[in-house]
Amino acid sequence: MLRVLLTGVSGVGKSTVVARLADLGHRAVDTDYDGWCAPEPDAVPPKPTAEPDWVWREDRMRRLLDTADADALFVSGCVPNQWKFYRDFDHVILLSAPLDVIRLRLESRTGNTYGKTPAELAAALADWQEIEPLLRAGATAEIDTTPPLSEVMERLLAHVGL
Repeated sequence: MLRVLLTGVSGVGKSTVVARLADLGHRAVDTDYDGWCAPEPDAVPPKPTAEPDWVWREDRMRRLLDTADADALFVSGCVPNQWKFYRDFDHVILLSAPLDVIRLRLESRTGNTYGKTPAELAAALADWQEIEPLLRAGATAEIDTTPPLSEVMERLLAHVGL
């Protein structure tokens, strides 16, 4: 079974891409939902008012990646412990977009409230500067999500050979 991780910071379109993959009949899991993540057990928040990082529940991720119930599995997410699973994926694809596009998407999104408060928006934009370079270093490919979704999907599916 082909296993593909779609990663990137908030606002690049991970949920949109994984939902479209599911619509096309692919096995697609958005780890932002349905209990795939939990607060990091030993995390110490950087500020007393901050929340600890959310991480993948490793037992669930291991079961998912060990189950071969489809020709391809697409997993989307961006969490601190995802690197532990990189070797389990055939492709680690960074979805990216320019900062102004991400800002606009976060401010206008309707399916997810993250990025709506000034503090969340600032954190998300900081992630673009700090986290995206780390994701790029671990990725096997990068796809810009600025073009129409149909183009993004065409590039993604061609890259993974589907």
